[in-house]
Amino acid sequence: MSEQEKDLQADIDYFLQEQATNALLNQTSFIENLSVQSNLFEQLKSQFFNEILDDATSNGVASKKIEQWLSIRTLDELKQLNAEAKQHFLYHGITFNVYGDKEGVERTIPFDLIPRVIEKKQWEKIAAGCAQRVKALNYFLDDIYHGQHILKEQLIPESQIICHEAFQPHMLKHTLKGKIYSQISGIDIIRDSEGEFFVLEDNLRTPSGVSYMIECRNISQQLMPELCAANNLQGIEHYPSLLKEILQENSEIDQPFIVVLTPGRFNSAYYEHAFLAREMDVPLVTNRDLFVENDQVFVKTIRGRQKVDVIYRRLDDDFLDPLAFRPDSALGVAGLMSAYLQKNVVIANAPGTGVADDKSIYPYVDQMIQYYLGETPILKNVPTYQCREKEHLDYVLAHLDQLVIKEAQGSGGYGMLIGPKASSCEIDEFRQKLLATPHEYIAQPTLALSVAPTLTTAGVAERHIDLRPFVLSSPYRTEIVPGGLTRVAMQAGSLVVNSSQGGGIKDTWVVETLHS
Repeated sequence: MSEQEKDLQADIDYFLQEQATNALLNQTSFIENLSVQSNLFEQLKSQFFNEILDDATSNGVASKKIEQWLSIRTLDELKQLNAEAKQHFLYHGITFNVYGDKEGVERTIPFDLIPRVIEKKQWEKIAAGCAQRVKALNYFLDDIYHGQHILKEQLIPESQIICHEAFQPHMLKHTLKGKIYSQISGIDIIRDSEGEFFVLEDNLRTPSGVSYMIECRNISQQLMPELCAANNLQGIEHYPSLLKEILQENSEIDQPFIVVLTPGRFNSAYYEHAFLAREMDVPLVTNRDLFVENDQVFVKTIRGRQKVDVIYRRLDDDFLDPLAFRPDSALGVAGLMSAYLQKNVVIANAPGTGVADDKSIYPYVDQMIQYYLGETPILKNVPTYQCREKEHLDYVLAHLDQLVIKEAQGSGGYGMLIGPKASSCEIDEFRQKLLATPHEYIAQPTLALSVAPTLTTAGVAERHIDLRPFVLSSPYRTEIVPGGLTRVAMQAGSLVVNSSQGGGIKDTWVVETLHS
């Protein structure tokens, strides 16, 4: 997927089974009176898998603990806590743009007070599955830029890779330390009606959201310190120092000089860029701060120039270097790719990683895991139809009202059709798009995705959620902090959790046991 930094959160789509969709859109259960002591969440029971009610691994104790905390507070008191969270986010500049909004103004990210709880053993499965997936994807990237064995054995159609717009010929025969192309990966995970985990999408280019994961924990500890203190929460606050270590380990230099390259302060994810630079204690730079001389990258400082060894870039390939990619790019650094190919600087993530996280490549990841690792995938894929294949296209065209259609290169929840929700006009419009450029689209069945109790203006209600764990990779290790970013569809009937389209965020608690 193309993760342009116009998205605070990269794409996750929420879909429901056809018969369940109408139920969601037509009725919503609220708990308006929070002064109940024992069965607060029981009132939310529905046909959807409720993370805090239906998960037998831990939710007995977790539910009661959070239930008790909520029950001794009025709805007005909880709304006040949410207002304090909004002020915190506003004060710290944690905002985003709702693209397509006529006002075009920045807004604070909606924060939901009620945490999402994941039991430690369950988390270990998620983490192992994500690590396995990223390892295979890195091997795949190394393969297609070198021997191309998986293409020669026709496990993946060669034309689908070589002709892919994210495939970078510059990277052919260019070796990377430890074969690590994606140092920072975000894996989007959902749960179905049975509580089974599925990978919906891989993000290997410039995945966003880690700063919001950390800020969720910060505000939770401010607003509900007694609840946080009473439970054995796994820590996530060390992510920035871990990221810095991982970036260092991907360099050939012992003490490399690291910078974070941002498109600038008008970018909607600028807060995250600044946050990570500050927390890692490294410079935040734009292209104006960098220059290339004799295939070496330098940053301008008040003490003169400083050689740069690692660039954590937060802009897409096309804009990195006007000499190698788009000549009209005003965001890149002239000569950067030449310095990179001479191995004088590390770019994280590597140029050309996007070919591995395209939605049309996603269906092959299970095969990559088996081919490169000789292992069975720990986490399942959602069944996916490739519209570029005639048989798949014929099926999709015949079932548009039952499927979700997505752009293979799309992001942020834009440019997609949710069949069970769409009007006949919208379906007809998408039919024409598919007939014109079928290779640009994939389709997936609708799923009855999991929900979690969420505080709304009317009370507590079920809302659909997802999870994005962040995977850090170096030649020596793989690290995943125990938490990830939980996103929530804040609006009743909404099937998309992207902040750029009105979604919110929750704190994610990985716990061994919940106790007093």
